[in-house]
Parts: sequence; C-alpha cells; structure tokens
Amino acid sequence: MTEHNVRIENTLQVLLKDKKYATVRDILVTMNPPDVAAVFAACEPEQMPLLFRLLPKELAAESFVEMEPEEQEALIRGISDSELKQVMAELYVDDAVDIVEEMPANVVQRILAQSDPQMRKEINEILQYPENSAGSVMTTEYVALNPNMTVGDAILRIRRTGVDKETIYTCYVLKNRLLIGTVSVKSLLLAPSDMQTIDSIMESGSGLVTVNTHTDQEEVARMMSKYNLLAIPVLDSDNRMVGIVTFDDAMDVMEDETTEDMEIMAGMTPSDKTYLKSTPWDLFKHRIPWLALLMVSATFTGLIITSFEAALAAQVALTAFIPMLMDTGGNSGSQSSVTVIRALSLGELEFSELPKVIWKEVRTAVLCGLALAVLCFGKIILVDRLLLGNPDITVMVAAVVCLTMAITILCAKVVGCTLPMIAKRLGFDPAVMASPFITTIVDALSLLVYFGIAKALLGL
Repeated sequence: MTEHNVRIENTLQVLLKDKKYATVRDILVTMNPPDVAAVFAACEPEQMPLLFRLLPKELAAESFVEMEPEEQEALIRGISDSELKQVMAELYVDDAVDIVEEMPANVVQRILAQSDPQMRKEINEILQYPENSAGSVMTTEYVALNPNMTVGDAILRIRRTGVDKETIYTCYVLKNRLLIGTVSVKSLLLAPSDMQTIDSIMESGSGLVTVNTHTDQEEVARMMSKYNLLAIPVLDSDNRMVGIVTFDDAMDVMEDETTEDMEIMAGMTPSDKTYLKSTPWDLFKHRIPWLALLMVSATFTGLIITSFEAALAAQVALTAFIPMLMDTGGNSGSQSSVTVIRALSLGELEFSELPKVIWKEVRTAVLCGLALAVLCFGKIILVDRLLLGNPDITVMVAAVVCLTMAITILCAKVVGCTLPMIAKRLGFDPAVMASPFITTIVDALSLLVYFGIAKALLGL
C-alpha cells in the first residue's frame, strides 16, 4: 500500500469519527475500486455498512468485487437484503461465482436468495464445472451476433445489450449456438457500409481460438497470452458456445498458479490466504508436512556419513568440505529444476524432448563443473593449505574435492532437469520436484561420489 493511500485512509478514519459523511463520500467517489476495497479492509466491521451506503451503486459493486472474502462476508452480514440485491444486480456472473465459492453456506443461501432467477441459474451452472477449469472461471455475459445481421443492426444490438456485458470489444457470431466467427467493434465501426453483413467481415475458420469447458485454467491463460487475446470463447462438449474467459480473469489465474508453484517449490502446501491473513497455526499446517518429509529423507544422508566413519577418521580434512559439496550440488540441481519447471509451465517443453534437455544440461554441467573445480582447487591450496596453514590438506585431498565437485554438479543438473519432466509425464505438478526435494537427493549422491572417489584416490 502506498504512502498516499495510507494518508487517505487515516483522513477517512478521522472524518468518520467526526461524522463528516458528505466529505467521506466526496473522497471515496474519486478513488478506484481496489483502493476503496483497501479502505474497507482497514475499517472495523461495524463501519463497513455505513461506508458502503455512502458509495454510488456502481462503485459499491465494483469495490465489493475487489475485497477479500473476509471483508465481503462481514459486509454482507451488515447490510440489508435490499442492499445485497442491488449489489448482486450490478455484478458480473463470474464475479458472483467467485464470491459464492468463498462464502459459508448460510451466506451463500442469502446471496442466491437476493440474486435474480437468471443469475442464480447461471451461477449454479458454472459451479457444476470442475474446479480450476475454463468453465469455472468463465462468464456467460458476452455479445452474440447473427451472421446475417447488418453492421448497423449489430452496432444497435451492442448499444442495447452491451451495458450488461463484461466486454464488448470482441463479439461472437453464432448460428444455432455454434461459434462460426468473431468480429471486433473496431471492424464494425470501420466497415465501409452499415448495410454490410456480419459474415462478410467476421474472422472465421482456423483463425478461431477456443477452449473447452474442461480445459485447465492455466492452459487457458497460456493460450490467451500466446495469441494476445482479450477474451477466449469457451465451448461445451457439443461445441456450443457457453461463455468467455476474459483477460482480467486470466491474469488472476496466472497470479494464483504462480503463487502456488512458488509455495510448492519452497516446500509448502499451497494456501488460499495472504500472508498477513494467515495465522501462525495456518503457516504451521502448510509447512510442517514438507519439513517432516525432508527431515526423514535426510536420514539417508546421515546413514551414508555413518557408513564412512572410518574413512573420515583416517582423513579428517575431508570432513570440512562436505557442506561445500552438498550446497554446491543442491544449488546446481535447483538451477536446472527451476529452469525446466518454468519452461514446462509456459508450454515450451514436452516429455519427448527430455533427451535434448539432458544433453543441454550435461554440456552446461561440464562447463560449470570445470570452472568451479579450478576455482575450488585454487581456494583449497592457497587459502586452506598455505594461508590457514593446514598441513592435512594435501594436493590429493584437493584433487578429491574438486573431482567430486565436478561430478556432483553433473549429477545434480541431470537429476534437476529430469525429475520435473517425469513428474509432469506422470500427471503431477512438476513444481513438487523443486529445491527441497532435489537438494535432498543430490546431498546423498554427492556424499556417495565424494567417499567413493576418496577411497579410490586416497586408499582409505
């Protein structure tokens, strides 16, 4: 939140305390809906109905959509049925669905009771689609045109019905509910004649980009980004058009999916709450499963070290380099996994390209391994042996460490690029195979390589 918004909120609090409601209203009407929603979030629950009643009807509805579910629920409980009915009348169907999905059952019943029959029917239809599908995030409010319409008639229809539509820039040409083309308002306005028919200026054929109601929402957002669409039509199993997904909903999907991937990659189960809304108990529940799993899996690392206790006792200097090798291997694996996970999420990679990915990572690992091995050798000889005066660190010890580092980086990068692609192939979220999981595997591999090379070169 900007400093300017904080100052406005403080000013509004003072004005509300002094009961200068006209001044409060004059300030609120100059603000954007997201900023008004932030004002509601800073208010006490009992102040929300009063603020809401000061807002013009349209701004009140737009601000309501931008609020967090907790504020929406508190406001719904504080306003009358007639006021709630006015809000529902101003909402687009997809926004109403989002609100219904977040509310407890008793609040949902009240919302549906104050919605008009047509909206109630559309809400129930959208709620039947699978979660995170195109059908669950679409809106049924779009402009439909007939192919035999003239340009003049089409413009009249847009003027008549467009006020209730979520977007009017792209209009959809339907015949028996089947999508046969699209036409933009720009094309309508620039058409040579008002008597020209829609089918003569519409875009049709292979140029139409559509999705199915069951298409994953992340794929929908990716397609909209790829084809630079403001909205994408959604078809049912019979290829009849049932709605559109607009760019603002696609942006929300991309934000949610990115947040989810970041949480999974950090070793947490995803949460719907923002950080400040989450309690310590919420954070505990989302973090402890992964922490417990990784702690148990790290047992293998301890077993490997224990099994080589004799080697470590014979050459104590080897112990000092274990953290460095494990950290370097873990970081190398994380670099590859994050790169591949990102490419998979953008649709840039398929499982069939795994050999190409491995070959690329092997070459990268050779370059990184050689560079770090040379740097490490110089550091061990110049700093650890000469500068710090440690006589136990010999040239052979340095060779063991550097050779291990090069091989560990190679193993880490191959593991880091392979596991996410295998997970994707098996139907799992590739983000699961990210930093914590990769690091645990690479730690065990680096120790096995380290002690194997030490036994071979140092005769332990």
